[in-house]
Amino acid sequence: METGEKIRSGNIRAASRLIRDIEDGEPGTKEILKQIYPHTGGAHIIGFTGPPGAGKSTLIDALIRLLRKRNLRVGVLAIDPSSPFTGGAILGDRIRMQKHASDPGVFIRSLSTRGSLGGLSRAAGNAIHIMDAMGMDYILIETVGAGQQEVDIINHAHTVLVVMVPGLGDEIQIMKAGILEIADVFVINKAHFDGGAKLNRELLIMIDMSPIPKGDWRPPVLQIKDLEEQAAYEAGIGEVFDNMEKHRKYLFETEHMGKRMHRKMTRELEEALSSAILDPVLRAIADTGELECIIEKLVKKETDPVTVSEEIANKYLRPE
Repeated sequence: METGEKIRSGNIRAASRLIRDIEDGEPGTKEILKQIYPHTGGAHIIGFTGPPGAGKSTLIDALIRLLRKRNLRVGVLAIDPSSPFTGGAILGDRIRMQKHASDPGVFIRSLSTRGSLGGLSRAAGNAIHIMDAMGMDYILIETVGAGQQEVDIINHAHTVLVVMVPGLGDEIQIMKAGILEIADVFVINKAHFDGGAKLNRELLIMIDMSPIPKGDWRPPVLQIKDLEEQAAYEAGIGEVFDNMEKHRKYLFETEHMGKRMHRKMTRELEEALSSAILDPVLRAIADTGELECIIEKLVKKETDPVTVSEEIANKYLRPE
């Protein structure tokens, strides 16, 4: 059975190997991606972002349990910081959510950012397609943290959850970093902590001040309290799921799903063009040693990045 067929049959080992090969730039991966692309589009993609330490992984873990109780298949992409030495993920899926590792209805994969802007790995879009083609009902994406660079999640997800927690500092400054504009659902984790009510109030005020057109989606602010209070905690997780579903319904009942898909496809085309055009050029000048010479000239101020980029474009992209 070919790799594409194995993935469509839900083979986790084949999918994991393909994602690894994509990250490593192995040849032959693009042909497999071409084969599976027509079989994508069935999964609902949920993005999770927010400050480090807000409890995104714990929330995702609880949602996995809820979704599996409903017999729904779940893919999870955990976008982790890169090791500065190896480029690999510092935090791995073996550390988080270990209890789901043996569940054939759950596929958890960590990707390193490898310096990618936007809080997402460059391989994330393709990894989403792979999980989608496997027949996952939900794909949950967790980004590295919060800030201006994390808003790229909007280009991949249908529904974006921003997870906050009281006591991490100036939450409003975090909100100003572009997070407010991308949130479809706000979740205040550990809302029973000191400052939980204040954070809830501030978020509601900011939403009220936002220019949301009449009839458009108004992000709800949900509170999840003490994990030790199991019944109340599970009720909070259920409320998160219900609002995910409400937003999904809203997208399909309005033109907004079409708009999000248009934005998602635009981003994926940009990434594919970068892979097809920029990456081969960078490899070519690296293999010949030209890249190192260029860097030395830049360090010595013998040239500048604009001039160099124009020269490379003329040489490789606009040949005589």
